[in-house]
Amino acid sequence: MKNERKTPKADLKKFYTVFLETGIIMALLVMIILVKINIEAKPPEVIEVNRQEIIQMEEVVQTKQVEVPPPPPRPPVPVEVPNDEVIEEEVIDFDAELDMDAPMDLPPPPEEKEEEEDFFVVVEEMPELIGGMAALQASVKYPEMARRAGIEGRVTVQFVVNEKGEVENPRVIRGIGGGCDEAALEAVRNAKFKPGRQRGRPVRVQYALSINFRLEN
Repeated sequence: MKNERKTPKADLKKFYTVFLETGIIMALLVMIILVKINIEAKPPEVIEVNRQEIIQMEEVVQTKQVEVPPPPPRPPVPVEVPNDEVIEEEVIDFDAELDMDAPMDLPPPPEEKEEEEDFFVVVEEMPELIGGMAALQASVKYPEMARRAGIEGRVTVQFVVNEKGEVENPRVIRGIGGGCDEAALEAVRNAKFKPGRQRGRPVRVQYALSINFRLEN
């Protein structure tokens, strides 16, 4: 084969340097243009933070209620009296004769109250129970009702020993019920005492005895 020679216009190696320099210059221009262009960035959003409101409290002044005195009462309204009305005067006769001999009405005398007989509480010689407490206790009859109910205890009887050693006005001041109070009163009424004495003479003396009620096992 024969070697074909290219024409000078078709030889690209001849313009290689020109194309290279032109490409470099254009690349530099593009880079310079890109650098010169200001790329505006969107400004960041500012987030507003709500500030806490400061509330100022006003100082409350405590007020005192002033007590106002009530108004004075109104004065009475005068009532007109007709001039034609005549007020009769009461005539007192001082010349009336006073009969001193006439009976006078006297108020009734006050009612006389019966005086209660006095008695002593403490005397020089106190009354003595004849036979002692053992005899009095033996004379007590235990009520059947109290025995069935299992009632036990002490009954105190208060009374007055007169000048003869007899018992007057006995009464239970501490009882247990079940018929025991009545049995104690009956035993005390039948008791005999040596009367108490004050300054050598017998007197009335207030006295008290306690009677025991106890069931036997």
